[in-house]
Amino acid sequence: MHYTIQQISDALSATCEGDTSLTIQRAAEPADAGPNDLAMAMSPKYAEALGGGAARSAVLWEGADWQALGLSAAIFVPRPRMAMAGITAMLDRGQGIEPGIHPSAVVDPSAELGEDVSVGPLAVIGARAKIGDGSVIGSHCVVGMDAVLGKNALLREMVSIGARAVIGDRFIAQPGARIGGDGFSFVTPEVSDVENVRKTMGDKGDARAQSWLRIHSLGAVEIGDDVEVGANCTVDNGTIRNTRIGDGSKLDNLVHVGHNTRVGRDCLLCGQTGVSGSVDIGNNVVLGGQTGVADNIFIGDGVISGGGTKILSNVPAGRVIMGYPGIKMETHTDVYKAQRRLPRMARDVEALKKAVFKQSPSD
Repeated sequence: MHYTIQQISDALSATCEGDTSLTIQRAAEPADAGPNDLAMAMSPKYAEALGGGAARSAVLWEGADWQALGLSAAIFVPRPRMAMAGITAMLDRGQGIEPGIHPSAVVDPSAELGEDVSVGPLAVIGARAKIGDGSVIGSHCVVGMDAVLGKNALLREMVSIGARAVIGDRFIAQPGARIGGDGFSFVTPEVSDVENVRKTMGDKGDARAQSWLRIHSLGAVEIGDDVEVGANCTVDNGTIRNTRIGDGSKLDNLVHVGHNTRVGRDCLLCGQTGVSGSVDIGNNVVLGGQTGVADNIFIGDGVISGGGTKILSNVPAGRVIMGYPGIKMETHTDVYKAQRRLPRMARDVEALKKAVFKQSPSD
């Protein structure tokens, strides 16, 4: 997959200078770049490493002196991360899945596959499943019965899509993602210790130990267009209603979305975030890594939680929160500063106590 500097620049709607006919084979970090590589040196900090490599061309920030950096050609971009999106899309060589259906794949006769669908080795497509045009089903993937997958989906190896799931166009699932497992939903014949604790917020009381009975998941999972889920993500079926993930949302590796939960549009759920059941998450919400969300609450539009936040109650739109329990970020910062002062305050109090107790009654 080779491109000239001019072709890459045109695709990015960027400007370029120098020998724009140079051919690029891959992108590389500045110190590792060879003569046929495009060095990613989009700030002065990274450009310093160009001397350690052999790059002839680079992506630079606007106004950079490319000739002083010893380059033969350069592309200038105003927004580096946006440029990275375009460059990596052009140079991505894919996973090497051959067109068509592999002989070892098992495709139910009632399944409907669109045009130009690729199905990798040992994949299984269930009864009445529908796969949209241009989709790629990787090796060892499973698409359950009555599941619907939109156009240009990409399932990496060992992804499973449960029965009745409905997924939009351009869906991407990284290796090991599991969509449509049953929800974690159980009940005891009589009131349990857990229910007592939730009501009283105290000790568990005198409820007796009981066995847990399974509540089956009759719902499925609905996912909109342009959604991506990371490796080993899990999205559970709804109990009665469907679990939903809105258009454009992205889930990082090891994210869990519980049963009945609804995630809005263009949300980011970062690595190891866990969302309990029956949570309503608005649009454009960002949950930092290892955020935990309690069940049966709502999170408003535009909320941002810092990494490690534990959200135990409703969060209004636009709030930026952090901590355990999650509170306003500025409040959390004040609390943290106060905590750091506690040892010094304790020493000061001890010194004051000694000074007071040393005084005689007449004083």
